[in-house]
Amino acid sequence: MDAYFYEAFEEEEEALRRHLGPALSFDFTSRTIQEAGHMAPPARLISIRTQSIVPVEWSQAIDGILSRSTGYDHLKAYQSKIQKPLPLGFLEEYATQAVAEHAVLLMMSLFRKLPRQMKQILQFQRDGLTGQECCGKNLLVVGVGRIGSEIVRIGQGIGMNVCGVDLIQRFDSLRYLEKEDGIAWADAILCAMNLTESNRGYFSYSLLKKSKPGTVFINIARGEHSPTADLIKLAEEHHLGGIGLDVYENEPDVASGLRSGMNPASSQVLHLLSFTNVLLTPHNAFNTIEAVERKSKFTAEQMDFFLRNKKFKWQL
Repeated sequence: MDAYFYEAFEEEEEALRRHLGPALSFDFTSRTIQEAGHMAPPARLISIRTQSIVPVEWSQAIDGILSRSTGYDHLKAYQSKIQKPLPLGFLEEYATQAVAEHAVLLMMSLFRKLPRQMKQILQFQRDGLTGQECCGKNLLVVGVGRIGSEIVRIGQGIGMNVCGVDLIQRFDSLRYLEKEDGIAWADAILCAMNLTESNRGYFSYSLLKKSKPGTVFINIARGEHSPTADLIKLAEEHHLGGIGLDVYENEPDVASGLRSGMNPASSQVLHLLSFTNVLLTPHNAFNTIEAVERKSKFTAEQMDFFLRNKKFKWQL
């Protein structure tokens, strides 16, 4: 078998089969490596997303790993654990627009109290449902790279006052703030940072507590930026006006726990979801028809390149 794909959901598998064509031999599962229970790699080339934990010993039995993601912090973590050079590939950008739109979707939904609206439709009752309009509100984008800059553009397009926080100030047209000043100014805070060792736990309880009461917090980047226990504490204190997450701290454990039985990580997430001003999605911001098509095309290109060259076109 040329390749084995983990974490392939239904629409992705269909698109990958079209782009890979009949020349390669491959198979798919929707499960992660740890959920599949494979004791040995089923192919010399394996493909994952972000939730599979690749056993260290597999590095001696495979020729490469392709992550079907643009982020590669999980590949760097694996690279640091293994004893041999191993090609570790990722994908060219394919979902900037999709992820940016999803971030704004979460923000707007929380401004309009959508989770609570969905509960109260059963009584057709409007008490406590008065929301806010975006126009004129202060939007802070933390991490103004490809996705963050697209969030800035959308926010400005709907009449918001937009500022950024970033170590590198790439855009002359955008006003940048220090993080504490930005947190205190914002009506909505959107995290779009890459994950590094220095920004783990960035959105701590102590930092978000400096925000105005009623501020909305959104994370579509990496769950390690915003510790779940800190968000639960802020929700219990009714400090934040809303919390919207598409990514989760300890996400492999969260995903497997929600699918096949509770564990501490998934129980925390369910506790957070019990609040009426919380909106959670299953790491799905990338998932549009357009982005899945681009993703599948780039995956096929990576596979073809690797099988001809024994390295990836885009790799660590």
